Amino acid sequence: MSKRSEALANRLEQGAAALANFAAGLTEQEWEIRTPKDGRKIGVIVNHVASVYPVEIELAQTIARGEVVTGVTAEVINKMNAEHASANDRITKEQTLELLRQNSAAAAAAIRALSDEELDQAVSVSLYGGATLTCQFVLEDHAVRHSYHHLARLQSALQLIVRAA
Repeated sequence: MSKRSEALANRLEQGAAALANFAAGLTEQEWEIRTPKDGRKIGVIVNHVASVYPVEIELAQTIARGEVVTGVTAEVINKMNAEHASANDRITKEQTLELLRQNSAAAAAAIRALSDEELDQAVSVSLYGGATLTCQFVLEDHAVRHSYHHLARLQSALQLIVRAA
């Protein structure tokens, strides 16, 4: 295991733990609140983060193998997210916290298995308009950042809703 992969895995675990702590402290009413602009329920967004770790890791592993990434676009991701929201509208906090625990642990283990050479591997990535990007960049921009990104947005949305009430 490289120091870099260990550091990335640790950051992913810290973000997942922060999101889990936030979610665990939500009331059932807060879990069901639809967020402004996005429209998804808070609980659905937490479940979204938990459920996409495998996809984000698969994307990074593809790059680590030196394979060009095609067919992954913002439109594809938006469709996937909309389908997830529809299919998981009634997801429970307990189910979500368990999925978050399992998938973040598996993602961290997969990251720890990457060598520095794999982290440095760079290929064309369709999600970024065909830009040549490293595995490490894609990990940092997706799997590692994802929980932090949504946690900040959920905390902000919840504060706005509480202030408005």
